[in-house]
Amino acid sequence: MPKTMGILGKKIGMTRIYNEMGTVIPVTVVEAGPCKVLQVKTQANDGYNAIQVGFAEKKASRMNKPLAGHVKKAGAEGYYHIQEFRVTDPSEYKMGQDIALDSLLKIGVTVDVQGTSKGHGFQGVIKRHGFKGGGAGHGSTHHRAPGSIGCSAWPSRVVKGKKMPGRMGNDTVLTKNVVVVDVRSEENIVLLKGPVPGAKNGLLKIYSK
Repeated sequence: MPKTMGILGKKIGMTRIYNEMGTVIPVTVVEAGPCKVLQVKTQANDGYNAIQVGFAEKKASRMNKPLAGHVKKAGAEGYYHIQEFRVTDPSEYKMGQDIALDSLLKIGVTVDVQGTSKGHGFQGVIKRHGFKGGGAGHGSTHHRAPGSIGCSAWPSRVVKGKKMPGRMGNDTVLTKNVVVVDVRSEENIVLLKGPVPGAKNGLLKIYSK
């Protein structure tokens, strides 16, 4: 994973915008920030340099007492999402500092976006891996089954990594080189061109470069 500073955001959905040439640009709308620095971690105290940030405020009564006390030290009430970002120089940040959108992202730059992909539950090999399947006629006894999966005499086992039915999706996905098309800091909105993982309202980590 990239060890760079970034900001937390929420995927709102997709839309389109037009450039000065009239070309349609499909974009993903992301509500990014504001994030507050809740803790500064250093190599001397914690073994690595990072900052802990909170995103999406909520009431302190909706948090457990230890976590509410931890957030209160930074002058905040509560947050739905608390994540860490690795930084090179932690002395540049202070507890309680607000991380603004326009201080990290600029129009035209590329960013890396991390999120959780859509979950599809337990799926078979046709949907999960794109297998062709067997014949569709009534006489066929092999429609959507995976077929032979192992060896007989040697090694007498199923080889690791064999494409088989199983849980599909709901994985942590990192998409690199997503282009920032527009930054609307007054609305905490950023428009991204490129694949952004996850469903609507999903949490995203946007890494600046």
